Amino acid sequence: MAELVFFSGTMDCGKSTLALQMDHNHAARGRQGIIFTRHDRAGAATISSRLGLRADAVEVGDVFDFQAYVVHLLSAGGKVDYLICDEAQFFSAGQIDQLARIVDELGIDVFTFGITTDFRTKLFPGSQRLIELADRVEVLQVEALCWCGARATHNARTVGGVMVVEGAQVVVGDVAVNEDEIGYEVLCRRHHRRRLTAATARAAVLSPDVLPFEG
Repeated sequence: MAELVFFSGTMDCGKSTLALQMDHNHAARGRQGIIFTRHDRAGAATISSRLGLRADAVEVGDVFDFQAYVVHLLSAGGKVDYLICDEAQFFSAGQIDQLARIVDELGIDVFTFGITTDFRTKLFPGSQRLIELADRVEVLQVEALCWCGARATHNARTVGGVMVVEGAQVVVGDVAVNEDEIGYEVLCRRHHRRRLTAATARAAVLSPDVLPFEG
């Protein structure tokens, strides 16, 4: 039976790499699929991995209708065995409902990939709906690490290396940015709660408390 599967994890844990690998594996067995994405850091209509892999994809906009898109292809004589949906946290709850109907009514496998929570530790609407509807939720086994070496569980937004906790939920960025640019960093819960990034931790080490001098 077809399934709706949600592969989740923090940033930098290999979600897009796995999405591309799954597409390769299914295509190698003669199955025909479609790759979808939204707000990929490499630009529109592209799925990219930090390992350097990339592929063309269908860009998902605010009013994109997955079910209408797939039905149109099938009605024109096309074949669709599976969908790969990267950056699924950016999809709307309604679009996740469409993916569920594709699984149930058309018998097509849907594999979704995304992060669960934003930089404020709040669920993305798409991720929340996937958790509610998916046949399986798989936490990726490739663990991203906090700067301290512990398992990273939270995504932090940074500006010049300093963690920020206010702003729009969706701002496209990467984990490798120049000073004063908006970027992202994965942290363990303890350091996310303390807002202690790699840059601020390094600054604290380089600026020890100075003992008062008495002459």
